[in-house]
Amino acid sequence: RMIPTDRMPTSPGEMLLEEFIKPLGLTQGALADQLGMSRVAVNEIVNGRRGVTPATALRLGKALGTTPEFWLNGQISVDLYKAEHDEAQRRAIERITPIC
Repeated sequence: RMIPTDRMPTSPGEMLLEEFIKPLGLTQGALADQLGMSRVAVNEIVNGRRGVTPATALRLGKALGTTPEFWLNGQISVDLYKAEHDEAQRRAIERITPIC
């Protein structure tokens, strides 16, 4: 698996900020306007307080010349890491016996 085990994967928000917003000289507000989203929503994604949804991934892909899968794969990696490192989830998963 490609998900790091020793650290949280890079979030889509951090990728957005470091690989697109800064290098392109954009502001979060300008990107939000381009995407047809609120500035608050873009800021929450950048700061890791909101995940990337399929609809947002489609918008980001079109605006930034990437695929929606690029953004969704990043989000899935973060979500899986968090789930695997949540103690309550870990205990619940350990109680499951394989069916096959």
